[in-house]
Amino acid sequence: MMKNIFLLLVLTLGLYEPALAVEDSYAFADPAQRVAFLELTAVLRCPMCQNQNIADSDAMIAHDMRRKVYSLLKEGKTKQEVIAYMKDRYGDFVYYKPPVTFATIWLWALPVIFIVSLMYFVIRRRSQPPEQDIDAKLKQAEAMLKQDDS
Repeated sequence: MMKNIFLLLVLTLGLYEPALAVEDSYAFADPAQRVAFLELTAVLRCPMCQNQNIADSDAMIAHDMRRKVYSLLKEGKTKQEVIAYMKDRYGDFVYYKPPVTFATIWLWALPVIFIVSLMYFVIRRRSQPPEQDIDAKLKQAEAMLKQDDS
């Protein structure tokens, strides 16, 4: 019985070996390049996944992007050059810290403008006395009745 359990355990671990082999391993001569690689793969977003960085993503494009980051760092590129390359290739979306542009300012400003204007109209509406509304509506109704009579 014990042999069967041991055999089952060995076979089970053997099945998990290919899953562990899928993980990319990148060798760096300089530890600073390794740190830069880990930082870059953490701040670059996978274009296919929903808000997941390329370090954690299992998508094929994330694997390609990690390989490209690795090759660019091996060529001696700086972190900013690698980020610029990825932004040129995939757009500003790929970087978690998008640049401040006219479009991004509007994305932040429009909700604030909407809320402020909504509050203005609500406060303005509440500040009008209800009697004025009733008086105006009564006068309007009387005028309509006079037009119908004539």
